[in-house]
Amino acid sequence: MNETASLRARAEIDLAALRANVRALRERAAGAQLMAVVKSDGYGHGAVPCARAAREAGATWLGTATPHEALALRAAGLDGRIMCWLWTPGGPWREAIEAGIDVSVSALWSLREAVAGAAAAGRPARVQLKADTGLGRAGCQPADWPELVAEARAAERTGTIRITGLWSHLACADEPGHPSIAAQLSVFRDMVAYAEKEGVDPEVRHLANSPATLTLPETHFDLVRTGIAMYGISPAPELGTPAELGLRPVMTLAAAVALVKDVPAGHGVSYGHHYATAGETTLGLIPVGYADGIPRHASGRGPVLVGGRVRTAAGRVAMDQFVVDLGGDRPEPGAEALLFGPGDRGEPSVEDWAVAADTIGYEIVTRIGTRVPRVYVNESAGATGELDGVAAEYVNGASVDGTAAGPAHGTAPTVPTAADPTRAEARRGE
Repeated sequence: MNETASLRARAEIDLAALRANVRALRERAAGAQLMAVVKSDGYGHGAVPCARAAREAGATWLGTATPHEALALRAAGLDGRIMCWLWTPGGPWREAIEAGIDVSVSALWSLREAVAGAAAAGRPARVQLKADTGLGRAGCQPADWPELVAEARAAERTGTIRITGLWSHLACADEPGHPSIAAQLSVFRDMVAYAEKEGVDPEVRHLANSPATLTLPETHFDLVRTGIAMYGISPAPELGTPAELGLRPVMTLAAAVALVKDVPAGHGVSYGHHYATAGETTLGLIPVGYADGIPRHASGRGPVLVGGRVRTAAGRVAMDQFVVDLGGDRPEPGAEALLFGPGDRGEPSVEDWAVAADTIGYEIVTRIGTRVPRVYVNESAGATGELDGVAAEYVNGASVDGTAAGPAHGTAPTVPTAADPTRAEARRGE
């Protein structure tokens, strides 16, 4: 048995699939540049390896939420355009500006801190002004936009900053036909027009997230920001499955069955005995739990492929483990249990787990924790994308053979359907 097979659990990250997804998204937004969003450690997939693969596939920008995420990309040797947008007072403005990172500004306080950071760095800050066109989170309200633009232009005239972008974010791009889409698009155009009338000459104007990249070409402007779609997960089932959208899931989450045992009828399983065996059966122990990111809300519902059949978590998901009722089947200890993946072997999908936990696919992959090593396959840009083409296997920051490696992260009963229309609100993400 090789070292990868002996791991308690692993998240295989297919970088060939990621590169193919980036190319497919670029085709959807022909004429616009593409920003690969790698916040939250690449949505749980590993920010640095995914950023490198996205660059290889033609992404011209990288995007992060926090400045520390952006600075980590620079420290790993990633050059080119990087943008970050989630700032709080006292953030590392000087360090970000020295690193040539584009910083987002939504209010006068952040503009002034960027200006002070530029003075400390001794170089102009690359600043992107964010407009709140209706999402109601970060961004400058239309009523305050003239004041922000005026002060930004004044700073630009002194050479302290360079206004490199004008941008906003959509609230309901994953709901085709939602009236807020047209309303936000109209407000964005008006706010961009005002800034340009006042002398702003941005490198990029951008509004589109993953769902808008896939379905709303009128929102593409100069740049699209692709997050979840880049990782092969549909932004919303209403828009289509990954295959229907031309995408392939990048992460496969697997574990080794830790124990198989016979139990009598009426045997309680896991905390609270919310499940009891209907008859004599076999139970299999899956050695991952909510400390690894397996949602406790999926207790009694979470699907897993074991021994060629999809089983469902029997009883509660615990911190480190959960149980499946094998119905008399007896896979050997160490047999592979597939929680989710691209479906090539009949395994469940990320969306199946999202349905089971009443959440969105974004949360399923981003919550897979640091106890689960990321195993990178098809690292070479010439890889075929098949899971048997292993190029490197990283475990906690080192390759399995012990050589130095890049940073790692630090994810029968009927499977629930992903088509429940009542869950549209719960499924919305970035």
